Amino acid sequence: MDALALKNTSGMEVRFIARGGAIVSLLVPDRSGKLADVTPGYDTLAEYERDTRYFGALIGRFANRMANGRFTLDRAEYVLPLNDGRNQLHGGPCGFDKVEWRVAPFRNPGCAGAVLCHRSPAGDQGYPGTLHARVTYTLTDDNALTIDYSAITDQPTVVNLTQHLYFNLAGHDAGDILDHELTLAASRYTPVDATLIPTGELRDVRRSPFDFTAPHRIGARIHDDDEQLRIGGGYDHNFVLDRADGAEPMLAARVVEPRSGRVLEVFTSEPGLQLYSGNGTHLGPPGKGGHAYVQHGALALETQHFPDSPNHPHFPSTVLRPGQEYQSRTVYRFSVV
Repeated sequence: MDALALKNTSGMEVRFIARGGAIVSLLVPDRSGKLADVTPGYDTLAEYERDTRYFGALIGRFANRMANGRFTLDRAEYVLPLNDGRNQLHGGPCGFDKVEWRVAPFRNPGCAGAVLCHRSPAGDQGYPGTLHARVTYTLTDDNALTIDYSAITDQPTVVNLTQHLYFNLAGHDAGDILDHELTLAASRYTPVDATLIPTGELRDVRRSPFDFTAPHRIGARIHDDDEQLRIGGGYDHNFVLDRADGAEPMLAARVVEPRSGRVLEVFTSEPGLQLYSGNGTHLGPPGKGGHAYVQHGALALETQHFPDSPNHPHFPSTVLRPGQEYQSRTVYRFSVV
């Protein structure tokens, strides 16, 4: 598999491919300096082409779900192809995870990176306007992976881009992530209906299994008698970040893996974060080295605007108009304790 490697002076390495912009490996040191690959994936391009779990892929035009594959913009209704029951998921059956991105590597003092570009024509997966999307991966010498997103359009449209990285900080093949300790800067979340579409409510997390405002093991309450956990088969929910402002990246999540000592901090300029506890990581073919991933074998922390936003006017807007530029930044910073 022809992958581009970004390396820093601390030994960390990020490898990705042009197909879907997928990050295929992420080597991170533990507290003793030992490197491990902390993201699940595959060994071959053909396996990524058949992937249904979105391992490490760029997601667009619209991350997460769109109810009934429909939305209205400026009084015009747009009908989208469905790929998740009666809904559209992650931009449709041929979303940005399926395209070949143009890649231009670069190196600057203290960092290495690459710019990925894609032109999505008007009508692509049902969305209006020709969208020019650009994503920049930057790996710094202090073990931070920054992902910058930008996009412009020639017609009014909706945009919601993210990266579907999964993490198991003990190692991609180290079992489940239920002992990972998670903290989220979110006092509310968006509960969902039976098809995982937000109901529109912004619900307080207090006195519920969704309260990660203080550190909790991901597995501590995942089997509680809670309707929302039953619907998702675990956590598969958007959290409303407690933002003090709207532009600068804030600390949204902190994950600690106690055995290795690895720590992941997620900073983002986005208003939301989807916590997915790997409820379906076991539903698919074996991954790297023939390893069969288990249920809850990795977690995803997808920075985003809220799911189904165009159909909920009180959610933060995802509308992009000609003359505007969509901009978003997420930083994954690794350290040890």
